[in-house]
Amino acid sequence: MAPIGVDEWVARSGDRREESRWRALLTRVDERVGWWPRLGILALVGFIYGHLGLNVNEQDVAFNAVLYAILALGLNIVVGWAGLLDLGYIAFFGLGAYGYALFSSHAFGSLVLDTGGVHLPAVATIPIVLVAAGIVGVAVGLVALRLSGDYLAIVTLFLGQAFAEVVNNVDPSVLGGSNGLFALDRFHSFGGQITSTLGYYYVAVIVLIVLMAALHMLDRSRTGRAWRAVRDDPLAAQVMTIPVNAVKVMAFSFGAIVAALAGTIFAAQQDSVFATNFSANVLILIYACLVLGGAGGIAGAVLGGIVVTVAQDLLTSPLDSAYLFYGLILIVLFARVRPWRYLAAVIPAIVGLGFAAHAIVGAISHTAVAGSPGSVGWIGSALRHYVIVPANSLTYGNILYVVMIVALIAVVQLKGVRRLIAVVPTVYIAICCWEARLTVDPGITAQIMIGAILIVIMGARPQGLLGTRRVEIV
Repeated sequence: MAPIGVDEWVARSGDRREESRWRALLTRVDERVGWWPRLGILALVGFIYGHLGLNVNEQDVAFNAVLYAILALGLNIVVGWAGLLDLGYIAFFGLGAYGYALFSSHAFGSLVLDTGGVHLPAVATIPIVLVAAGIVGVAVGLVALRLSGDYLAIVTLFLGQAFAEVVNNVDPSVLGGSNGLFALDRFHSFGGQITSTLGYYYVAVIVLIVLMAALHMLDRSRTGRAWRAVRDDPLAAQVMTIPVNAVKVMAFSFGAIVAALAGTIFAAQQDSVFATNFSANVLILIYACLVLGGAGGIAGAVLGGIVVTVAQDLLTSPLDSAYLFYGLILIVLFARVRPWRYLAAVIPAIVGLGFAAHAIVGAISHTAVAGSPGSVGWIGSALRHYVIVPANSLTYGNILYVVMIVALIAVVQLKGVRRLIAVVPTVYIAICCWEARLTVDPGITAQIMIGAILIVIMGARPQGLLGTRRVEIV
């Protein structure tokens, strides 16, 4: 019996957590290993990974994973801690990159000083850029003080779009226009210079570790508690004498500084910057990192950045993307089909339906199965007589994609045995759509698959992989 004034479901939340043995084990490990030792282990893993003899592609993926983790940490300040829906966050990332490009290339000096460029060292350029980003963050925060929710999102979205328009339409001699700025200086200072992607990976790891440590201390400070109070109930926070407006402006400014810092590292590593590097697609990926890992947590933001970046890279490879796609299907089936003995019927039914459908359609029209699966290697060979792929599969794949969406909606709406029955053709339709259409365009496929991963994770854990479920006791 729950105490008076306490919801019974909330009161029994501890009992429900104890029902899962592996969650209890993870909780005990988490309690015994403190936060700072875990940060030290993360730093050690990061540096060891860089010494594993990575090839150029693996170095790029590792660098991008750490970069997106840094960006997710900055976004977490604004969205996860302060609860402000900032859709202009990408503009601060671009501000950092273009700021570095102006002070560490030929562009600014050639135009204003009639010289070969400013070419400031990194120890001078980065502080200038961060201070400028912080000031812009304060200005945006002041403008957005009276806005919240959808209105704040619309205004900040305009900021991101305005940045792209300014960069593209300002005199090309200043910001390069659509051609961007190139031949940027690498990080150099005190007679040294970083020229390799692996070197920038180590720089990004150091920045990530220092940033996590600083944000952890900030999260435990009065400022961190004030941010969370404003996020949960601004009116109650104001009654408790928390300066709500100042706290919001501070969140915008701190988030802008972190994004700009990531922008400087990105620009130096790429040796160039273009407006397309800061499009809405990049903003969506940063939000995907934060949502997947769990908004409001430092570890969740970092994990989300790593998972999304690695998944995006895997999806550019026909074989690796197939592993990810079919692995995701199996994970969903094992996670959602209950009791598990039903899998003994569902999986054979999916396999049998495919071979039967291929045989029937092939007997009716040979051209209807004349195409080859999009997957390569042994997976493509195994599916040759399983999936239905016509010779001209583009239109067929587009139609099948619409059918797949309708089938997924139907599966969600159905219950019990009907849902289990509907799962069988839905999975087969998804496989045919993947082999006929989605593997053809890796860019679109990456976005769709990352969206699917988010949907699956949010269905199982709405708070994200490492997020904490919040419940209210009334």
